[in-house]
Amino acid sequence: MAYKINDSCISCGACAAECPVNAIAEGDGQYVIDADACISCGACASTCPVSAPVEE
Repeated sequence: MAYKINDSCISCGACAAECPVNAIAEGDGQYVIDADACISCGACASTCPVSAPVEE
């Protein structure tokens, strides 16, 4: 199951730096995860300071 970034995102970029498949990009006001590219590894969730990435 892919991860999704919720509205608590503060656009710090920590999640994007940790994604091993580069599935995270800066969106309009917050980062977004490409669900098709996401491998559900959880690296983004473990590094996020506000717990914005969550499993869908």
